[in-house]
Amino acid sequence: MHLGADDEALDQVRPTAPDTEGRSAETREMMLLLFGECSGMVATLGDGGTAPVKVQVFDSDGEEVSIDQADPPVRTAVRTLLAEVHGNTDAAAEQVEIALANAAPDEVESLLLQALRWTIRLSGECIERDLPVSDWIAEALS
Repeated sequence: MHLGADDEALDQVRPTAPDTEGRSAETREMMLLLFGECSGMVATLGDGGTAPVKVQVFDSDGEEVSIDQADPPVRTAVRTLLAEVHGNTDAAAEQVEIALANAAPDEVESLLLQALRWTIRLSGECIERDLPVSDWIAEALS
């Protein structure tokens, strides 16, 4: 991911279950794990919730847009993260379920890549500020 090798990153996290239901379950769990970790890091960076952390969405020209104007995978990612940040894991899981049930395969991959990117960026920021991150993330980044 650091080198922009999205296809290679997807190969590393692509589900291995032999059937569609199993692959979907693995993808769901991966996304919920990543968004949950991102939520924790947002809280850490936001000083436990006492300092606001802003989520911005940009279009392909670099202009800020409302969440409703974002591409569907980005919209889903933001909604999932915000649900997690606000402690609503059921709503976060629902967002992921909707994406898995209705999105095209490339949109699901885009959502997973967004979760991976945020995990890397947020953990990098936490590490730079000497804030805690999960051991498995720190190990993966070293």
